[in-house]
Amino acid sequence: VVCSFRGSVSHGLTLELGETVHILEKCEGKSFSGSIGIFPAGYIHLKKAVVTNRGQYETVVPLEDPIITEVTSTLQEWSVLWKQLYVKHKVDLFYKLRHVMNELIDLRRQLLSGHLTQDQVREVKRHITVRLDWGNEHLGLDLVPRKEFEMVDADQISVSDLYKMVTVFSLFEMKTFSSELKIKLSFCLFSSSEKFMVKLNKNGGPKNPEKVDRLCALFTVGPTTVIYFCSGRMLLNDSKKGPPHVQYRRPYGCAVLAMSDVLQTISELKEEKDFVLKVYTCNNENEWYQIHENIIRKSSTKYTAPSTNYGLIISLQLLRGDMEQVRKENPIIFNRGVAITRKLGFPDVIMPGDIRNDLYLTLERGDFERGGKSVQKNIEVTMYVLYADGEILKECISLGSGEHNISEYRSFVLYHNNSPRWSEVIKLPIPIDRFRGSHLRFEFRHCSTKDKGEKKLFGFAFTPLMREDGTTLSDESHELYVYKCDENTTFSNHALYLGLPCCKDDFNGCPNIPSSLIFQRSTKETLWISTQLSSTKLTQNVDLLALLKWKAHPDRVMDILGRLRHVCGEEIVKFLQDILDTLFSILDDNTDKYGPLVFQSLVRNFKECKKSFHFSKVSKTFYLKYLFKFIIQSRILYSRATCGMEEDQFRASIQELFQSIRFVLSLDSRSSETLIFTQAALLNSFPAIFDELLQMFTVQEVAEFVRGTLGSMPSTVHIGQSMDVVKLQSIARTVDSRLFSFPESRRILLPVVLHHIHLHLRQQKELLICSGILSSIFSIIKSSSLESSVQEEVEMMVESLLDVLLQTLLAIMSKSQSQEAVRGQTCPLSDWQGEYVSCLLSLLRQMSDIHFQHLLDNFQSKEELKEFLLKIFCVFRNLMKLSIFPRDWNVMRLLTSNIIVSTTQYLSPALHKSFTDADFDFKVWNSYFSLAVLFINQPSLQLETLTPAKRKKVFDKYGDMRVMMAYELFSMWQNLGENKIHFIPGMIGPFLGVTLVPQNEVRNIMIPIFHDMMDWEQRKNGNFKQVEAELIDKLDSLVSEGKGDENYRELFSLTQLFGPYPSLLEKIEQETWRETGVSFVTSVTRLMERLLDYRDCMKGDETENKKIGCTVNLLNFYKSEINKEEMYIRYIHKLCEMHLQAENYTGEALFRCWEYGIPLCRELAFQYESLYDYQSLSWIRKMEAAYYDNIMEQQRLEPEFFRVGFYGRKFPFFLRNKEFVCRGHDYERLEAFQQRMLGEFPQAIAMQHPNQPDEGILQDLQIYAVTPVSENMDVLQMDRVPDRIKSFYRVNNVRRFRYDRPFHKGPKDKDNEFKSLWIERTTLILTHPLPGISRWFEVDKRELVEVSPLENAIYVVENKNQELRTLISQYQHKQLHGNINLLSMCLNGVIDAAVNGGIARYQEAFFDKEYISSHPEDTEKITQLKDLMQEQVHVLGVGLVVHEKLVHPEMRPLHKKLIDQFQMMRSSLCHVRPHISTLYKPFTTPYNDQEHPSNFLATNLNMLVT
Repeated sequence: VVCSFRGSVSHGLTLELGETVHILEKCEGKSFSGSIGIFPAGYIHLKKAVVTNRGQYETVVPLEDPIITEVTSTLQEWSVLWKQLYVKHKVDLFYKLRHVMNELIDLRRQLLSGHLTQDQVREVKRHITVRLDWGNEHLGLDLVPRKEFEMVDADQISVSDLYKMVTVFSLFEMKTFSSELKIKLSFCLFSSSEKFMVKLNKNGGPKNPEKVDRLCALFTVGPTTVIYFCSGRMLLNDSKKGPPHVQYRRPYGCAVLAMSDVLQTISELKEEKDFVLKVYTCNNENEWYQIHENIIRKSSTKYTAPSTNYGLIISLQLLRGDMEQVRKENPIIFNRGVAITRKLGFPDVIMPGDIRNDLYLTLERGDFERGGKSVQKNIEVTMYVLYADGEILKECISLGSGEHNISEYRSFVLYHNNSPRWSEVIKLPIPIDRFRGSHLRFEFRHCSTKDKGEKKLFGFAFTPLMREDGTTLSDESHELYVYKCDENTTFSNHALYLGLPCCKDDFNGCPNIPSSLIFQRSTKETLWISTQLSSTKLTQNVDLLALLKWKAHPDRVMDILGRLRHVCGEEIVKFLQDILDTLFSILDDNTDKYGPLVFQSLVRNFKECKKSFHFSKVSKTFYLKYLFKFIIQSRILYSRATCGMEEDQFRASIQELFQSIRFVLSLDSRSSETLIFTQAALLNSFPAIFDELLQMFTVQEVAEFVRGTLGSMPSTVHIGQSMDVVKLQSIARTVDSRLFSFPESRRILLPVVLHHIHLHLRQQKELLICSGILSSIFSIIKSSSLESSVQEEVEMMVESLLDVLLQTLLAIMSKSQSQEAVRGQTCPLSDWQGEYVSCLLSLLRQMSDIHFQHLLDNFQSKEELKEFLLKIFCVFRNLMKLSIFPRDWNVMRLLTSNIIVSTTQYLSPALHKSFTDADFDFKVWNSYFSLAVLFINQPSLQLETLTPAKRKKVFDKYGDMRVMMAYELFSMWQNLGENKIHFIPGMIGPFLGVTLVPQNEVRNIMIPIFHDMMDWEQRKNGNFKQVEAELIDKLDSLVSEGKGDENYRELFSLTQLFGPYPSLLEKIEQETWRETGVSFVTSVTRLMERLLDYRDCMKGDETENKKIGCTVNLLNFYKSEINKEEMYIRYIHKLCEMHLQAENYTGEALFRCWEYGIPLCRELAFQYESLYDYQSLSWIRKMEAAYYDNIMEQQRLEPEFFRVGFYGRKFPFFLRNKEFVCRGHDYERLEAFQQRMLGEFPQAIAMQHPNQPDEGILQDLQIYAVTPVSENMDVLQMDRVPDRIKSFYRVNNVRRFRYDRPFHKGPKDKDNEFKSLWIERTTLILTHPLPGISRWFEVDKRELVEVSPLENAIYVVENKNQELRTLISQYQHKQLHGNINLLSMCLNGVIDAAVNGGIARYQEAFFDKEYISSHPEDTEKITQLKDLMQEQVHVLGVGLVVHEKLVHPEMRPLHKKLIDQFQMMRSSLCHVRPHISTLYKPFTTPYNDQEHPSNFLATNLNMLVT
C-alpha cells in the first residue's frame, strides 16, 4: 500500500500505508482483497512475493532484499513511536530519530536503485543496520539478531547460536557535551600497548557518526587474557571557549586507572564494570610528558585535582583465551567493529606464518633557539614518511587503533617552550616493499598567537629507515640534526637534503661536507627520537641478514653459518620460518658440502629457541602438528615415489604411535610434573593433527584414532584440576575441528565427548568450558539437521545429557535465587550460565516425538519418571521467573516459550497415564499446573501490549501460545476426574489469574473449570463455601495488582462464549444447586464491577473524594451483600489511610460531633468506676464535661446538602446512572459545589433541569440542593432546648432528604398562582445516614408525593413561623450579640411579603367561600392555615418587641416602618376567625386602633414566650 485509504465507500477496505494486501480480483480500476473489500488500484504497488502457510494465518514475504523489508517495517513501527516522543516532550530523541529515519529512507532508496557495486551494497547495509540497531535500542524495542547484516531466522540456527548472537555487551554510549573544541582521547595500557584513539566532534559525540555506541577496543594483557574496553561518558563543565582560527593540538588532561587494582575485580565478573576516571590537568606544561607518571607516583604538586564535573567513565570486561577463542566466544563484539589494540612489540606467542612490519617511533624531545624573538616559540612538529622517489607514503602513520591511518602527523604544541618534551608514540605500518629507501622528515613550525594564527616553518630534520648494509634503524634513541629553513622552502627535491648527515653517526661517515649547501645545520638545535621495530621480515641483525641473503655471497656460506651462532634466540624465533627455509635451501644446494654444518646450525638454533619465551609457547602448541605434517608429507612423497609400497607397515606404525599416545595419556600424572607437561603438550597439539591424518586415512579411521585417544584419558576423579582444563580444551578443539563436521565421524566421536562432558557436569566442574563445548555441538547438529537426519546423534545426547543438564541448571538457578535473597535484587545469569539454558533448549527443540517416546520408555520406575518431570517442570518455571534474558531479548523469550509449550505437550500424556487414579501424585500435578499458569501469564506473551506490527509478526510465527497452553491445561484438568478435589481451593487463585489475561479464548477455556470446583466441593461438603471464599479473596488481590479489564466484568455471567466450552452460568443452571450457584455468580459479577472501579480509581489521578467514595462502595458490598468481614476490615484500614493522607481526620464530617462522644465517655466512665480507677474516671468525666461546654459555646455551621446524579456510560461503574446525596463543605453553596464536581469530572456536562436524563448520554451531572429531614423530632419540638443543640440534630444522623418541584395542575390562575401551585415532593432515603465514613452515600430508594396548594401553604407558613421563633429566641437569650441586621431583615421580609401579597394571597386563594364550598374535605386544613397565620402575627409581634429593645437609634425609622406595616398586616387578618389555642389567648382580643402595638405586645410578651 503506497497511500492510505479510509474505505469510506460501500464495501470499502481500509488500507494503511505500508500494509500488504492479497489481490483476489481486479475490475474497472478497483481491486478486491481477501479481507474482503474494494479499494482503488492506484493505492497499491504490485510486488512479487512468496506466500507461506496459506489460509487464515498465511504469511506474505516480498521477493526483495530482506534488509529492505526490515527497513520498511521498522520505519512504520518507528513512525508511531516517533509521534509519541513529541507528545511526551522527549524533544532531543525526537529530532535525532527523525534524522535517522530520513537517513534510512535515503539508504533504502540507494539499495532499491540497483546501481551499487557489491562493496557499496555491503557498506550501505552496514550503515542501515547501525541505524536500525541504534533506533531500536533508544526506543526500547527488541534486539534484532543478525548475521551478515540480515535478520536471523531462529528456525535455521541452534538456540545456542541465537543466544550468542543476542548476548550483547553493553557497548559504550557517548553522551554529548557542550564544547566548541574538537577533542581527541587516546587510551593505552601504559608502557605495554598501542593507543586506542577516540575523536570527538564539537558536540562531544564521535567525529565519525558510524561510531556512535561503538567506541570500544580489545587490549591484550597476557597470552590468554584480553581486556574488553569501552570508552565512556565524558563529564565536562559548562565553560566554553571560542574556536581558534587555525587548528592545532594542545594537551588537555590525563586520567589513570591502575590495572593491578581492577584486574581482580573484573576477573570475578562475567560482565562489564564501569570505572570513573578523574581527569587531571598539568600545573606546568613542561611536565606534560610525564603527567601520567606523576599521577601514578601521586606527585600532587605537579598536577591539579579536578572539580567534580570533570571525568571520564569507561567500562572494562575481562575476556579469557587467545584472540581466536575470544573472537569465537564473543562474535557480537567483533561484528560491531571493535578495535584490536596490539601490545607494543611482539606478542607472547609468535605463530608460524605470522607476518608483521611495524615501526614504533617515539617523538621524545627537542632543543631549539629563540631565533631573535623576545619570547620562546610555540613549536609544532610535522612528520611525513617519504619513499626513495620523494613521494609521501599515504596512510602509513597510525595514532592509535580505532581510527584510520593518516599521511601526516602533527605533534601537540606546548606554549612558549624552546625545549619541548612530547614522549608521544606513533606507529608506522610501512609496507615491506616500501621500507628500503624510505625516510622520515620532521618539519618544525612556530605557531604564532598574534599573526592570525599562522604557522611559520623554521627548520627540519630527517632520518632514513634503513642503513646501507640493509639493516633497519636500531632500537634505541637517535639524536637528529636540525637544518634551518623558512616558510618559503620547498622540499620538491629531496636529494638536496638526503645527502646530508642526519645524525652524529652519519656525520662521522661524511667528513667532507661542502659549506655552500642550501640547508645549513643549526648546531644548537637537536631532535631526539627513539624507535622500536616489530617485524618478521626486516631485521637489525647483520649476521641474520647475511644468512637470509646468502645467495648474494655464496662463497661466504661457511662463514655465514658459523656466525649464526651469535644470533639470539628471540631473533631466531621471529624469523624462524625464513631461517628454516634458508637452511633447507642451502642444504638443497649442496648437501655433501653444507649438510653437517646445516644440521649443527639447526640443532644449535633450536637450543637457542628453547631459551626463548616465545618459542616455548609455540612448541607447546605446534610441535606435534608439525611432526605429523612431516610424517604425512614424507609418506605421501614416498608413496608417490614407490607407487604405494609399505602401506600396511605405515598404518601399523601409526597405530603403534597412537597406542603410545594413549598409554601416556592414561597414566596418573598427579605425582609427576614432567608427565603432566607431556600429557598437556599432547592434548594441546592433538586436535591440530586431524587435517593431516585425513590426507592419508578415511574420516571413520581418523575418528576411531581420536575416539581411542580421548577415551584413554582418565575421568575427572583421577586427574588434577589443571589437566581437567587441558583435557576439555582438547575436546573443545576436537568439536570445532573439520573432522567433527562429518556426520560419519561425529557418530563415532560423540559418545566419548558426551561421556567426559557428563562426568564434569555431574560433578559440577569446569562448567564454563563445558558450556562452550555443548554450544558448539548443538550448533553443528542444528546445521546438519537442515541437510540430513540427526536422529541418532540427538538420541545419544538425550540419553547422556538431558538429566544432567537439568540437574546443572537447577544448581545454577538455586545459587542465583540465593543471591537474590541476600542482595534483595534480581541477579541475572551470567553468559556461560545462560549458555546452559540455551543448550537445554537446543536439545529439547531437536527432540522429536520418537525421542520423547524413547526417553519416557527408558524410565525404570514411576519414581524415576516423577523425579524427571519435577526437575524439568521446575527448570521451566525458573526460566520464566528468573531474569535469564534481558528485557530486549524478546526473540529468545518467544523461542523459549515455544519450546516449553511443545515439550509440555509431549510430556503431559505421560503425566496423565502414570499419575492418575490410584497412582495419583499431587506434587507432580501441582507442579504441572503451576507451570501452565506461569507460562500463560508471562509478560512476553501478552500480545495485547505489543505494537500492531510486532503483534502480527509474533502471531504469524508462533500463534498465540497462551491459547495452546490453556487448551493443554483444560484437557489435563478434565483428566483428573475425582482427584480434582485435591486442588480445591489451592488452584483457585492461580486459575483465576489465568482468566484475568486479556485474551477471550483463554478466558472462555478456563472459566468452566470453576464449575468443576464448585461441583466437586458441593458433592463432598454439600456446599461450595471454600470455592466461594477463595475466589472472592483472590479476585480482590489480583484485581488490586492491576489485572483484569472492562470485558472481565461480565465474564462469569456471560451465556454466549467463544470456543467449544459452555459458560459457567450455563453449566450451573443445569445443576441441582442452581439457585445458590446463580446467586454466587451474580455476587462475583457485582464484586468485579466494584473491584475494577476501585482499581481504576486508585491508579488514576482522581480526587480524594472520588477515591473515598469508591472505597466505601466496595467495603459496603463486602459487609452487606456477601458478609466478608475480613475483607470489610481490610478496606476500612485502607479508607483510614486515605483520610489520614488527606488530613481528613475522623472522616471530616464527624469532626466536632461531640454528641457522639458523650455516650462513649459514659460507657468508659462506667467501666472505670466499676474498676475503681478513679484517676481515669476523673479524666473521662472532665472530657465529657468539655464536650458539653463545646456544644454550648462553639459555633457550628449547618452544612448544605446536595443531590448528585451521575448519568452516562463514561462515569465509573460505582457512579454510573446512580444518585447520591453529598454533604457540602463549610460555607459551600450550590454554585461552588457544582463547580467542584465539574472539576472532578472535567468531561461532564451539568444538566439544567431536574427531570430524568435521556437515553444514550455520555456523561451528565444533575445537581441540586436538598433539605435534611431529621428523625429526632422530639428534640426539635422542645421549646426550651437551645438552638445550638437543635442545630446538631437537624443536620446529623440524617438519612432522609427532601426536595420539592413546583408545578401547576390544571389551568394556571393568572390572578393568584397559589390556587393551582402544586408541589412534587421527593424524599430520598440513603443507604447510610450522613455524616458517616464518607461525605456522600448512595440513594437507596425514593418516595414521591404530590402536595396540594393548601398543604403547601400550610408547610410554608409553618416553616416560616419556626424560623422566626428560633431567631427571636436566639436574640432574646443573647445567643446572638451585637448586630441585629439578621433579625431586621427576617422581620422585614415576612411583614413586607404579608402586606404586599404573601399571606393575603393565601387568604384570597383558600378562605374564599367558593373554595370552601367546593372543597369540604379541606375544612380542617383551612382551619389549620388560619391558626398558623394568626400565630405568625403573634410571633412577629414578639419579634418587634425584641427588635425595639436592640435597634440602634439610626435604625429607628426602619423599626417605625415595620410597626406601621405590621398594623396593616394585623388589620388584614382581623376578619379571620381565631382558632388559636389557649397558649396564645391574650392575643385573641385585638387592641383598639389608638393603642400603640408596642405597648400591647409588651404587656403580652411574657405570656407568648411561656
